[in-house]
Amino acid sequence: MEHQENSLQTLRRYILQWLITSLAIFAAFSLVPGITFSGNGYEIGIIAMIYSVINLLIRPVLTLITCPMIILTLGMFTVIINGVLLLITADLAKYFGIDFQIETFFTALIGAVVISLTTFVLNLLSGERSVQVRIQN
Repeated sequence: MEHQENSLQTLRRYILQWLITSLAIFAAFSLVPGITFSGNGYEIGIIAMIYSVINLLIRPVLTLITCPMIILTLGMFTVIINGVLLLITADLAKYFGIDFQIETFFTALIGAVVISLTTFVLNLLSGERSVQVRIQN
């Protein structure tokens, strides 16, 4: 019984993360000029799934390869990595027949920042990620 509850909890977390990523991508193409999407609403969920798989498979490799740059820029280079991953997502979406386009690399960088911030805020609001503040005297 306990294993079944853990499985349901894990499934719930994955679905919640997928919905949060979908909303973050929606925010990106709604707020950033140069990121366009036209299609059915469920296709946003497919884009979020593609983005999640790319983050799972490609991000660790890119992070390992660019580790010196990440250290030298105090982590700011991860924005470049996020932009590259978003461009890859847009290219792969074409193969699924989804009209998700990003005009320039700079647009992808801004979109990646919007996605990151939106995901951060929605994760905080969902209660999945807790924030702890300690005040010391």
